[in-house]
Amino acid sequence: MNTRNEIESIGDAHISNSTETPLRPDAFDTSDDDKIKNIQHHFAEIMKELGLDLTDDSLSGTPYRFAKMYVKELFYGLNPKNRPKTSIFENKYGYKKMLIEQNINIDSSCEHHFLPIVGTAHVGYIPKDKVIGLSKINRLVDYYAHRPQVQERLCLQILKDLQETLGTEDVIVVIQAKHLCVSSRGIKDKSSFTSTIEYGGKFTGSDTRKEFLEVINKPFDVV
Repeated sequence: MNTRNEIESIGDAHISNSTETPLRPDAFDTSDDDKIKNIQHHFAEIMKELGLDLTDDSLSGTPYRFAKMYVKELFYGLNPKNRPKTSIFENKYGYKKMLIEQNINIDSSCEHHFLPIVGTAHVGYIPKDKVIGLSKINRLVDYYAHRPQVQERLCLQILKDLQETLGTEDVIVVIQAKHLCVSSRGIKDKSSFTSTIEYGGKFTGSDTRKEFLEVINKPFDVV
């Protein structure tokens, strides 16, 4: 555990030892119901330390709602059991060109301050023997987003999962997001956003990567 001075010196630095989310070995030994009960107790103590009156009708249920939200909603992606089933199909059409799913909602949380990260993801791949159901890409992005995150790691986790699932290195992921830890505290910059990009295989070629970027930057209108 870092001391207060060490934490202050590190600041908002994005420090991580792995592309895997740092979890304790006993992370899932406790049931969800027990986790909710424990978090409810501790958050009630935080609210009391802030001077809030938990006997007030408006606040009395907040510790439970907070705990349930953390375990069942915001951070459901921590548990591998919640990984969505990815429907994989044989590439019977012999489709060999780029397939892109773009403007996928990102609704995540910064692991440094537990404040929201909100934005979009754009995912592309070039099929070989397998293709994936389009909605499954969205669900996979949502799964990895719903855990305490660093945007760089989120990008890599989506990329590596799809590469393994599809049996190809030809995958690219772009994420553009606003971080409330930047806009709501610290510098309080309301206009900036963060972009990350990870890719492999044919997307390491500048022409293929350029084609992908041109597509995701082109306006799309439904007539």
